[in-house]
Amino acid sequence: MKIRVERDVLAEAVAWAARSLPARPPAPVLAGLLLKAEDGQLSLSSFDYEVSARVSVEAEIDEEGTVLVSGRLLADICRALPNRPVEISTDGVRATVVCGSSRFTLHTLPVEEYPSLPQMPNATGTVPGEVFASAAAQVAIAAGRDDTLPVLTGVRIEIEGDTVTLASTDRYRFAVREFLWKPENPEASAVALVPAKTLLDTAKALTSGDSVILALSGGSGSGEGLIGFEGAGRRTTTRLLEGDLPKYRTLFPTEFNSVAVIETAPFVEAVKRVALVAERNTPVRLSFEQGVLILEAGSSDDAQAVERVDAQLDGDDISIAFNPTFLLDGLSAIDSPVAQLSFTTSTKPALLSGKPALDAEADEAYKYLIMPVRLSG
Repeated sequence: MKIRVERDVLAEAVAWAARSLPARPPAPVLAGLLLKAEDGQLSLSSFDYEVSARVSVEAEIDEEGTVLVSGRLLADICRALPNRPVEISTDGVRATVVCGSSRFTLHTLPVEEYPSLPQMPNATGTVPGEVFASAAAQVAIAAGRDDTLPVLTGVRIEIEGDTVTLASTDRYRFAVREFLWKPENPEASAVALVPAKTLLDTAKALTSGDSVILALSGGSGSGEGLIGFEGAGRRTTTRLLEGDLPKYRTLFPTEFNSVAVIETAPFVEAVKRVALVAERNTPVRLSFEQGVLILEAGSSDDAQAVERVDAQLDGDDISIAFNPTFLLDGLSAIDSPVAQLSFTTSTKPALLSGKPALDAEADEAYKYLIMPVRLSG
């Protein structure tokens, strides 16, 4: 193999393909990045039996060929190279990377031992890249981090015709986002449970393209299935998680005794300040009265904080407490200048949604349900 490629193009492609390489690969070859040069294109691939990634970039090819090298080492090298064209060539069991006056010689790994990448499932539909990235970020924050409960580490993707619904939960909050897309089949119907981290990383990486192709195999949430994403010359697949999330639609209340409306920015700043005295896993108390929200944290035996923020309240006064991190996650996810909190009682989950203005309707596309913390006494 002998190729020449622009440094920035190579560095970005290597970083993306290497992002999912396992820290402790089950086999040494799985730490490798597969470089294949043919037909004026350089493709870079990684695979750990769970997630595969493949990206293609234009390159000047003097000799076609394939080589397998340490992915993380190549990524580190590419980041550090001067801004000059990069030449990569192979000679026996060695690969050479030359850029300006810099020269690196790498040991290669046995290409014949590298597993074949899974086939991309057939395209199910397309969605604008920015919509997909925004939706994934809004929902992934509520996914669990505990690998002993793998179902809760996933994001549920439900496809019904031209509507896609993403949902996730860690048992303490539930995030749901709906968006429209262009299905290949107008009657499309499918459910899949995708690892939240993979979905989030993939969605971020594909925002540079106009649209993202979602490709779902089998049309069901079977653990043997795959889901694929493709856009901007990049392609990734991941195995689906087995199981499904709890039936969440019945958890979201439809009638409320109180609805509070607060400007998001001062609300966020107040929660952050008051939470400074909240010890680990202790809540921030919110007391809503006509025209004002009082935030409190801490106890009489320790540091305390109190702050008042302007708020509109429609309905009964209410005092309720939340984990401040979970509350701040939701406020950042609504991505709106105004936040709306809807309550039934102080012991039942509250519904957080965003509004473009104080007197506007709440955005129904994204909903964040958050469990309150019971206060002693």
